[in-house]
Amino acid sequence: MTDTFEKYAQEYDDWFTRHKMVYDAELAAVAALMPGTGHGLEIGVGTGRFAGPLRIRIGVEPAWAMARMAQSRGIQVISGDAQALPIKAASCDFILLITVLCFLTDPVLALREATRVLKPHGRLIIGLIDPESPLGRSYEAKKDRSRFYRQATFHRVRQVLHWLGELGYHNPEIRQTIFHDLPDVTAPEPVRDGYGEGAFVVLAAEKL
Repeated sequence: MTDTFEKYAQEYDDWFTRHKMVYDAELAAVAALMPGTGHGLEIGVGTGRFAGPLRIRIGVEPAWAMARMAQSRGIQVISGDAQALPIKAASCDFILLITVLCFLTDPVLALREATRVLKPHGRLIIGLIDPESPLGRSYEAKKDRSRFYRQATFHRVRQVLHWLGELGYHNPEIRQTIFHDLPDVTAPEPVRDGYGEGAFVVLAAEKL
């Protein structure tokens, strides 16, 4: 999967420009659950489209074509895998994983690694495509046509919440957005509590 992101990094990054209203809504949903202060890390930082505007200055990324673009947005990028983070334990106040778990062979291992790197009472923030939402079901049905999502596994929100509970997280909060097909998004999409309707869901929970 890394090879795809290496080869098509510019195409991936251009998506956010072509779908600016969608991108803005996703950013707003993530920002709604961000802590106000602290040292943050984005795992799977990609081209820096989230870390940059959210003022996260360090990211981990295995695809260097994407990492170079993130660096151009002022982010220090460490080459690494979400399932074996080259980051010392208990060093971050909060961690972002935005549409990362769906591409991993072992998402639970990645969550364990993020937990290792978080400080006690640190916040883990996860963005994902909800396969049980109307648009998410469409993504699932058509993913074989997508260069990026054809190898993805869209995890159910309840499954991710279960994993977090097993890892000892508590006080989960959930936001959702993107309620229309992407070509129909011509105005800002709202950010709402809960899940099941919006295609993009953000979960946040606190490490014990």
